[in-house]
Amino acid sequence: MSEEFRSGYVAIIGRPNVGKSTLMNHILNMKLAITSRKPQTTRKKMMTVYTEERGQLIFLDTPGIHKAKTTLGEYMDKAAIGTINDADCVLWLVEPDVFIGEGEKAIAELLEKSGVPVILAINKTDTVKDSRIPPVIEAYSKLFNFEKIIPISAKHSTGKDELLSAIFKLIPVGEPFYDEDTVTDETERDIVAELIREQILRNLSDEIPHGTAVEIDSMKEKPSCTFIDATIFCEKNSHKGMIIGAKGQMLKKIGTGARIEAEKLLDKKVTLKLWVKVKKDWRNDEKGIRAFGYDLRKL
Repeated sequence: MSEEFRSGYVAIIGRPNVGKSTLMNHILNMKLAITSRKPQTTRKKMMTVYTEERGQLIFLDTPGIHKAKTTLGEYMDKAAIGTINDADCVLWLVEPDVFIGEGEKAIAELLEKSGVPVILAINKTDTVKDSRIPPVIEAYSKLFNFEKIIPISAKHSTGKDELLSAIFKLIPVGEPFYDEDTVTDETERDIVAELIREQILRNLSDEIPHGTAVEIDSMKEKPSCTFIDATIFCEKNSHKGMIIGAKGQMLKKIGTGARIEAEKLLDKKVTLKLWVKVKKDWRNDEKGIRAFGYDLRKL
């Protein structure tokens, strides 16, 4: 280990669906956080560890900061905001748009109060012409005193090296917090549950996925195969029917997609069985969200 080895925590924040999880997955070169086109895909803080010769970065991927409408939404906002104060550096992702809304202004106020150094990453640059980027940089430069502003494309890993170099400069010199083989504090059961929820997000209409949660009932390892039983919880009987689909086709589609991703994660064959149950209005029940691992008391 070099004398300049650096180690510290990096909070990834931003509005919903700006690409935080996609960026983290690309930095690690492996899929740990689920992604979808729907906002509020990430529900709770996820820690991942990136280690190389320059140092160790502990990334804290957070839910998108938004105006909470449910108890679950309140949990998600507190998880995101609370992460800022735990970090040595904040990486704020925004889209390439000169319009700065109230949500972005509120985030800037939070960051101002925290005093934590901030790097702004203008994501999704692959979706606009290069000429659109300088005005965005100028607009955000007037909003906050950033350590650096870097245009990136998380989807194509453009700007990743420049971004990592800028982050390492803000991280203190110190011993690694985790073994170099550590990539996350999430258990395989937690990640598999999220992979199932990802398929629900990708295959069903807007309202249904946000009212679902997944619980792994059992996960049994065998030499040649991992056997997984899981339950999908939804809020309404009508939603249950939609998740199952005609002749069970939608549930089969969800299960097939999740099984393929689980096999990539576990690097072995997976047998996945899914059930669907109704738990009415669980997102507005503190005990209900706690049962699925979203505990307001721990934030």
